[in-house]
Amino acid sequence: MGVKRRRRFGNVRKLPSARWQARYLGPDGVMRTAPQTFATERQAEKWLTVVESEILRGEWVPPEAGEIRLSDYGDRWIRERRLAPRTRQLYEYLFALHIGPHLGHLALAAIKPATIRTWRGNLLNGGTPEPQAVKAYCLLRAILNTAVREDEILRQNPCRIKGYDRYHTPERPTATIAQVYALADAMPARFSALIILAALSGLRWGELAALRRCDVDLDAATVRVPRKLAALKDRLEFGPPKSAAGVRVVALPEAAVEALSEHLAEHVEDGNDALIFTGAKGAMLRSGNFGRAVKWTKTAASVGLAGFHFHDLRHTGNTLAAASGASTRELMHRMGHATMRAALIYQHATSERDREIAQAMDRRIAGSGRRRP
Repeated sequence: MGVKRRRRFGNVRKLPSARWQARYLGPDGVMRTAPQTFATERQAEKWLTVVESEILRGEWVPPEAGEIRLSDYGDRWIRERRLAPRTRQLYEYLFALHIGPHLGHLALAAIKPATIRTWRGNLLNGGTPEPQAVKAYCLLRAILNTAVREDEILRQNPCRIKGYDRYHTPERPTATIAQVYALADAMPARFSALIILAALSGLRWGELAALRRCDVDLDAATVRVPRKLAALKDRLEFGPPKSAAGVRVVALPEAAVEALSEHLAEHVEDGNDALIFTGAKGAMLRSGNFGRAVKWTKTAASVGLAGFHFHDLRHTGNTLAAASGASTRELMHRMGHATMRAALIYQHATSERDREIAQAMDRRIAGSGRRRP
């Protein structure tokens, strides 16, 4: 009687029921059992051969990937993730509106790059703005990255299509200093300094709205950014800045210090915790209410800034800093960014400064008596 050959991959055994069971050690180090038993040993071995070939071709995925629906996995991902309240609300909104209704019924293993291409096309053809489609894609990619890297449910992330994670953003207008002051003068008096500080400090709306007396040092000409005010669905909530880099101290030009000094004397209550910028009745600022109160669209247009957004004041400050010679690292600090990408956007402003330098060189050359041949 010959010796029974030992299988190179997996093993089979006969159960008391007289049926055969197949087991194998997956690439992830987990011992798995076939989801069904087999009538013969030959059938069990054939099933193992198919699984082994999938592993060798790099096509194997954990069986549980075929059991977990995206709707369940995505909901749990958002619920268990450590997120800022506003970010959590954004993710819930994106998933509920753009991802769940289209892909939520699918098992994770059933989502392929072709599925993603069709989904994106349907979103755009259905009228979803491209920025929203990009945000939804990036959220789905992050969710499935966890399924690949942490939970090891998927072998590859299907969201790996070049170009789907970005969209063209038209360059926003940059107000001149004269336009900034014209806009500030056109505002109710209690909001004039808000416009000037937004343009000259580069702070975000939420950071400006959260400033307190204790955050401003007029003698040192600095403003500290320890928090932001976030507008949630049903409330306003103080929290940390957008990132760790957002916690910073920003130096102010004298013009901003002057505007702040007058504002503090006339419009801010006493006490270190008093908010610097509030509504007419002392309430915390909400961007929508502010826009209506100052008739933003009409007022901005009246000073030659049609289509101008409040956030564009941040562009003015950052562009001015870049034109003044700030390095990329210095811009990152003023802007409160941890990466260079956003700061580099403003480096184009240095081309104007470079032209000024070249013109100054021409004047010096002309002054030396050197003439062109």
